[in-house]
Amino acid sequence: FPLFEQATGNLILMASTLHEVVNLPAKERGALFQKIEELEQIGEDITRQTNLELSKNFITPFDREDIHSLITAIDNIAGNIHGASSRMKLYQIDKITKSIRKLTEINLEACELIDKSVKELKNFKDIKVISDACLRIDKLENKSDTVYDKAVADLFENETDAKNIIKYKEVLSVLETAADKCKSVANVLESIAVKQS
Repeated sequence: FPLFEQATGNLILMASTLHEVVNLPAKERGALFQKIEELEQIGEDITRQTNLELSKNFITPFDREDIHSLITAIDNIAGNIHGASSRMKLYQIDKITKSIRKLTEINLEACELIDKSVKELKNFKDIKVISDACLRIDKLENKSDTVYDKAVADLFENETDAKNIIKYKEVLSVLETAADKCKSVANVLESIAVKQS
């Protein structure tokens, strides 16, 4: 449980740092890109540590497969947040669109809900907290699809530079995938909740 909470805490830090990045002028983003890089490394270490514990411990709080699925799904979100960050940096995305901001906001909210649910796993006093959070994450993921589709349509309609279309579509795509991965975590959480109730 402490490892899960470290993983989700780290996820919130990554998502909030990325949300901060998209609300800053281009020249002020460097340190935050670096911070996301470091946080991703911390996340990888937590995942490795969790899998190591899993291989050593005979008794686990819930199914081994579920523990593995949950930590892997959390790590996938972190990978996509890191991916969005590194693409913004590499492609020198100076002008941040409203859609990019919206997607980072959706991901941050979803990560906060995941953190809340993971904390609830410890004592299973209120399964409703988990199911409500999962439902909300599901709605956020649907919202991210809508934001992404509209953003890509706008891009093709209004952007004349093919390089810009590719750059922005890449960033939007990774952010949207991060939201999909949040939904994957919600699915694992729901499955654990059902088995424990």
